[in-house]
Amino acid sequence: MSHREVLTALSGLLMGMLVAILSSTVVSTSLPRIVSDLNGSQTSYTWVITATLLATTVSTPLWGKFSDLTNRKVLLQVALVLFVLASVAAGFSQNTATLITFRVFQGLGAGGLTALVQVVMSDIISPRERGRYMGYLGAVMSVGTIGGPLLGGVLTDSIGWRWNFFVGVPVGVAALIVIQRTLHLPPKPKKAVVVDYWGAGLIAGGVSLLLVWVSLGGKQFDWNSTTSWLMGVGAAVLLALAVVVEFRSKEPIIPLTLFTNRTFTFAVIASLSVGVAMFGTSVFLGQYMQLARGQSPTMAGILTLPMVLGLLISSMVAGALISKYGKWKPYMIVGSILLAAGLFLMSTIEYDTNFAIVSVFMAMMGLGIGMVMQNLVLVVQNSVDVSVVGAASSSVAFFRSLGGTIGVSVMGAVLGTKVSGYITDGLTDAGVDPSALGSGGSTSIPDLSTVPGPIRTIIESAYGQGVADVFLIAAPLAIITIVFVCLLPNVELGTKTGLQRAAAKTDGPAADSSAATASDDSDGGAAPVDANAASPAAKGVAATAGLAPAVSSAPATESTPAPVSPIDEGREPAEGQRRHHGHTTTATGTIDTIIATGAAEVAGHPVPADELAESPVFSSLVEEKDVAADR
Repeated sequence: MSHREVLTALSGLLMGMLVAILSSTVVSTSLPRIVSDLNGSQTSYTWVITATLLATTVSTPLWGKFSDLTNRKVLLQVALVLFVLASVAAGFSQNTATLITFRVFQGLGAGGLTALVQVVMSDIISPRERGRYMGYLGAVMSVGTIGGPLLGGVLTDSIGWRWNFFVGVPVGVAALIVIQRTLHLPPKPKKAVVVDYWGAGLIAGGVSLLLVWVSLGGKQFDWNSTTSWLMGVGAAVLLALAVVVEFRSKEPIIPLTLFTNRTFTFAVIASLSVGVAMFGTSVFLGQYMQLARGQSPTMAGILTLPMVLGLLISSMVAGALISKYGKWKPYMIVGSILLAAGLFLMSTIEYDTNFAIVSVFMAMMGLGIGMVMQNLVLVVQNSVDVSVVGAASSSVAFFRSLGGTIGVSVMGAVLGTKVSGYITDGLTDAGVDPSALGSGGSTSIPDLSTVPGPIRTIIESAYGQGVADVFLIAAPLAIITIVFVCLLPNVELGTKTGLQRAAAKTDGPAADSSAATASDDSDGGAAPVDANAASPAAKGVAATAGLAPAVSSAPATESTPAPVSPIDEGREPAEGQRRHHGHTTTATGTIDTIIATGAAEVAGHPVPADELAESPVFSSLVEEKDVAADR
């Protein structure tokens, strides 16, 4: 596909991703007012966010696995429809329970979009070229992150917060139309679809119970209580059973064999901490701006621009450089270091820290996330077999969302506890009864416009210190990202799209050079063969590789005469040797036959023996006999 054709097909995908991003960012600056209007608490605030992340996390591997089994375009459209309908319903919520319920369905749709957009990109764009298109995806994420809070703040301050949920509907509908008209994928071969229902149920149940335990522990029940132990042990048992079922399943939701690939395993571990940094910090920055700095929802969105602009710039620039030079690892290492530094610096902020300093810290985090997040998916897609690229891509997104969801839950619990303690201590020191804040006590989301000046300062100081504590929790996790990004095998990016790899695999079990890249992952990887630019010898090696399973490459023995290639007919070989154009080889006649047959295939028609002897293609192929033998 040309660059223009790719962009046309990609436009609908990017619109779908924009809708998914808007689902979380458009309400980020408005949530304090939304939860306050619906009479919610800090726990409700956390669950409005966590519900969406939880549903996204649980559903992402399901969408990815289904994409390996059935029509990806239809799945993408189903996810968009589900998201649009859930958004409309969430806009009519009358209490936090209803809002949380429909946010779950929003998360299910967003999970499909998160998993499928990147899988479809792998179908139509090669890994080498995918870097710059991942930059476009990063730019769309930045626009959603920039425009979401700003748009949400403006809507909340003008016509009401309910329009935060309605505003994404036109974008979703437009994405549906564009995808239908521009995205054309070949049909998958018809086969019986086996769904791992047990694995899906156990993964969903175990992850959900784990996140509920983390979210409510220490607030609605003590950590060292019967309820806590039951939930913790129950989550562990369900997840252990899920592992057993996945090992035995014919079509596992998360193929555990993927963990034998070092690139996949290290990328998953790195993505966990990236998820905490990405989701956790973006959520609690809104609270910091409004509750520690006293800003309106609109201004809160504007003040977070440095982080988003950093993400936009780094994703675009790093993506373009990766596509130009084919080198991805240096940019990811630099990005992970910037992310860790930004998080550590953000842990030093207070309610009255200079905005210029806070902006620099946020920009560093944005630069780091932009260089790392999408490229983790890129290197995984480049290193796994094309038959499991959907499951692999969605698994990375799953663990990233899992890290983000757990991170938001843990940091939300920490923030609620810390803020409550800081406010209580501040009010007590000032000689004020903490119950003066209202019936919710110090655990409620306060409306600062109704709070007297001295008490307002205490609340702002408490939230400033509490948010800094949250960043201090996330900072050490970024060190994990640095370590495992450095450990990622530096595999060269392939030059075939997912559709090309699948077609090559159908034609011959070894014809997919990108699959060879995956199998060579433990040795640092091998460069795929470019069908347009490769030498005749390289083309012949790729062509003859598919014949290897049918023709033994073992040396000839006395009991099994070696087949003689056309060029050897009528010639007398020396003892134990043959000579081709001056090249002396051992008696591996089978390899000669493979090379000769491969040369005929490269030529596109049968080649007589006398013509083959003079063929420059065959002469070049003889030079590559050792390579062919290894294949």
